Order: sequence, then C-alpha cells, then structure tokens
Amino acid sequence: MDQSEPRQTKSSDRRDLETMRHSAAHVMVAAVQRLFPGTKLGVGPTVEHGFYYDMEVPRPLTSDDLPVIEAEMHKILAERPEFEREEMPIETAIDYFRAHGQDYKVELLSDLKERGTTRVTSREDMDVDPGNRTSATMYRTGEFVDLCRGPHVPSAGRIGPFKLLSVSGAYWRGDEHRPMLQRIYGTAWFTREQLDHYLWQLDEAERRDHRRIGRDLGLFMFDEEVGPGLPLWLPNGTVLIEELERLAKETEERAGYVRVRTPHVAKESMYLRSGHLPYYAESMFPPMELEGVRYYLKPMNCPHHHKIYAAQQRSYRDIPLRLAEYGTCYRYEKSGELFGLMRVRSLQMNDAHIYCTLDQIEDEFLAVCRMYLGYFELFGIDQYLMRFSTHDPNQLGGKYVDQPELWKKTEEIVRRALDHGRINYTETAGEAAFYGPKIDVQVWSAIGREFTLATNQVDFAVPERFGLTYVNARGEHETPICIHRAPLGTHERMIGFLIEHYAGAFPLWLAPVQAVVLPIADRHAPYAEEVGGRLRARGFRAHVDTRRENLNHKIRDAQLQKIPYMLVVGDRELEAGTAAVRLRSGENIGTISVDDLLARLDAERGQRQHAALDTALGHSDNA
Repeated sequence: MDQSEPRQTKSSDRRDLETMRHSAAHVMVAAVQRLFPGTKLGVGPTVEHGFYYDMEVPRPLTSDDLPVIEAEMHKILAERPEFEREEMPIETAIDYFRAHGQDYKVELLSDLKERGTTRVTSREDMDVDPGNRTSATMYRTGEFVDLCRGPHVPSAGRIGPFKLLSVSGAYWRGDEHRPMLQRIYGTAWFTREQLDHYLWQLDEAERRDHRRIGRDLGLFMFDEEVGPGLPLWLPNGTVLIEELERLAKETEERAGYVRVRTPHVAKESMYLRSGHLPYYAESMFPPMELEGVRYYLKPMNCPHHHKIYAAQQRSYRDIPLRLAEYGTCYRYEKSGELFGLMRVRSLQMNDAHIYCTLDQIEDEFLAVCRMYLGYFELFGIDQYLMRFSTHDPNQLGGKYVDQPELWKKTEEIVRRALDHGRINYTETAGEAAFYGPKIDVQVWSAIGREFTLATNQVDFAVPERFGLTYVNARGEHETPICIHRAPLGTHERMIGFLIEHYAGAFPLWLAPVQAVVLPIADRHAPYAEEVGGRLRARGFRAHVDTRRENLNHKIRDAQLQKIPYMLVVGDRELEAGTAAVRLRSGENIGTISVDDLLARLDAERGQRQHAALDTALGHSDNA
C-alpha cells in the first residue's frame, strides 16, 4: 500500500499559488469593470483550489459571460501591468472609494475604523488588516484599484493558466437580509498540465457525483415531508449498509470487540455530565419535555457506552474492554450546510469505545490505525493522511481540560504509536478535542478528491466525570482511559465516498445486484429462473429480467445499473446447462457452465477477505 504523502505542493509552493490566485482574482474584476462599468466590488479571497470575487454588476451575469470575461483578462495580461502597493490614511481611503461609488469598500473601512474589526469572517481578510485602524493598503493594477493587504505577484504577466468556472449569487457578508451580489469562481495554476488535470477532476467529479449516482442506482432519497438531511435508504442502498455493517462486525469480532445497543434518546442530565451541554447544544436537536423531564436525541454514542461500562465493577483483567455499536445519532446541521450524504442530520456511526489503562493506549491506538489501513487496502484507497491534533498549553482550563501532565503523556504515546506503526501523518497544534489528542483521517478518492472520513480520539477526562473505574492488581480503584474510534465513519459519509470512489461500479461483494439473468425469449424464462435460483441459493444477489424487451435493451439497462455480471441464456445454454457471461465493462467472458460460474463468483466475492485486512488484524487474533 502506498503510504507516501498525498500529491500536494510544498508549503512555499502553496503560498505562491495562493498569491497568484489572489492576483488572478484582481485581474478578473478588472476585466468585469471594463466590460460592465459601474460594477461595485465586494470581497474576493482565495479558496482551496482557486478564487472567487463577489460583485454587484449592472446586469445579471450568466455562464455565457465567462468566456467573454476570460478574453478580457487575457488582454489585461498581455498589457503586463504591475501590482503596485500604496498605503494611505483610512479616511483618505474611505473618501477615495466613496468618490468612486464603491459602497461596500466604504462599509468595510468604516467598520474597521470604528470597531477595529470587519465583524465578519476570513472572506475579508485579504481586503483589510484587522489590526490596523489608522491606514489602509491599496493595490493598483493598471487602471484597476482595490482595497487589499496583499501580497500579489509583481506583475500580471506572472499569472499562470486560469479558467473561470461558474457564476452564482451570494449575499453581502453572508447576510440574507443584505443585497445579493454575483460571485464568480475561478481557478489558476502554475502550468497548463496542472490546470487541465484539475478541470478533468471537476468533470470526473460531476460524473461521479454521489447524489446523481445514488438517484440513478436507486440507493437513497430525501423527502421534504420527512425532512432535510434525513436520508431514506432504498433497497439497493440498504444492501450497501448491511454489507458494510457485516464487514465491520466480522472485523471487530476478530479484534476482540463486543457489541452493545443503546437508545436514540436520553435525559438532559446525562449530556450535562458528559459535557455535550451546553458546549455542543447548537449541534443538537431541541429538547423534548415529558413529565417535567427534558430529553434529547443523542448526538453521539459515548455517554451511553460509559453507562454500560459503569453497569458493573471492572477489574484490570477485564480491560481493555472494547464496546462497539452501529448507533444512530442525530445532529442539527444548518440547512445551508447539508450536502447529500456527506452532511446529514441522521447518521449511523461505526462507533466503538475502548476502555484501557495508560500503558495499553499505544497498542490499542495502533491497532485501530492498522484497522484503518486494512480498510484502505480493501477499498483501494492509495492515498491517506492522518492529522494528529494536539492541545495548546496556553488554553488549558478553557478550550482544553486542565491536566497538563496527562496531555503531555498521552500525546507522546500517540506520537510513538504513529511512528512505530510507520503511519503517514502530520501534526497540528491547537486542534485537539477538549478531552485529549485525536487523529482525523483524510483519504483521497480514485480521482484525487479529498474526504474527511473518520476520527480516532484519546479521552482521559470524561471517564472520570462518569465515575468509571477498574480495580488494579493492587486492589486500588483507577480511572480508565477511553479511546473513541470509528474506522468506517458513518454509513452516510462512507457510502457517499464509495459511490464517488467507484463511480457506482462497486466490487462484487458490495454490489446491490451482483448478477442479472437475461432470457433471450419467453421460452427461456424457466431456465433463467433456475439459474437465478441457484445463484440465490449460494447467497448471491441475483435478479431475473423477464421483461418483454429485446436483449440489447436489457444488457444496456444492466450496464447502466452497473451490475457486475450479465448472464444471457438461450436455446444452446438451456440445452447445455450453461450461461453466456458478459461483464458490465462490456467484456464477453464466453459461455461457461453454471457450476464454473458459481466457483468464479465465489472466488471473486471472497476477495473481501483481503490479505491486507488479515495482516492489519493479525495482531488481534488472540485478543
């Protein structure tokens, strides 16, 4: 498995790329102002793969305008204007923009002058310096002038290949009660090859969009009467869920986990004890009150598992204790943040909590990381990165639990586990959970799109809140450490990722329909049913297509449904007890006996028991 760092540019290159993209945004707006005099400027930052700028344009823009704007940008680049920096008193800058009818820039500068802040988000960071209330920085590019703190490339001639991608609406300062501006998105790269690759990724990502494929393959749906962010799983999608859950159960059983089940609601008092209230309240559904008691839909399973641990006295011989559950949780994501299966309000989590001693953390943490690696190998995920988040010592007692020695010790243990396991990771300070260090798992799909998949967290604070203890070898009571882990994340996000990763063409073990039998004529239907019955008896998900359509139409439909195997049966196949086998790729395997077909399917389905998964879990066979 490739554990090398994902294909990313170095930090210095990323800074240079961001600078160039910000300069490209200025050239884009200069072109818009040339084409549409009277355009008012909003804000224009860089984003992960490009840039955007919000503007009030005299008339609505459409995608047809983008090539025209691009052509004007190329004219400006041919002029090779320099980016000239100028600093002036803030009052002078206000007067300048007011004289040029740039009301939004006046508003930003006035806020800065009066309050020392723009009162908004980082979208304006490139426009003003929030630490400077007396002066403003301007950048001039030819006749175009913008409020901006920079930096920029020396001249427009340094801007690499670019492309304008889309135009949409955006409320000024993100406030739906303010004017709607027009936002143009674009991207820019150092080389034409990089730009072409990114554009290919965009096209491929659209083709692989899990929302479209999910609809086409009948995997899941949303319904307004049910509610936004609450997916309904259709029969084909339910197969995916059940296969993933079966995979997790088999893997975790081998790794020494025991399974539990917990309710979907709990009393307010438990979430107060766990710390989810009031700090997590904004992400929780509102409470229900019954008989004077407030109940909440559970946002996570851990407090319930703590209660199960506490149900009986534990000995050092009982731990590590690994409690696993595919528990359904509910989180109130804002409507504007919901996105297909990637951001939902109902989520089924591959959750588990490992209760262990301080001395056991390294082995347990590394075992979880190896479980991740086994899954990555199984799904063909070649690129991954684990982001190790540590605490900020200056925020103890506030953002973080005030136990400096435990912070130091557990972070050293996690770091040692990652190093010993030769795990590909980066370290980030100040991003830990409030109760301990954590790992966030980033993966890259087959086309290079990045996804945040799951997390692995050490918790040395909450078990004490719940009074959890075990009796050590000396007969003394100690508090266990808890490791929170979810290697397959949630069904929703994992399936959304896998849909895009495989473009809906799932491996045989995961495919909702694994084979379809296609009788050529009505007289072949009984034999087709016999073949289908033999497949189902062997545990395969097989369907017999007896529709009165011609064979080519049936084959085409099966290919669109991305069914791995199509078995055509006619007179010759009926007489010989065979089937003509065709793959969804269009490849013809030829005519083979049903017995040989079953053996082939058995072998391919058995690939789920991948050697990499066995290797990753080999350490825990004797757990």
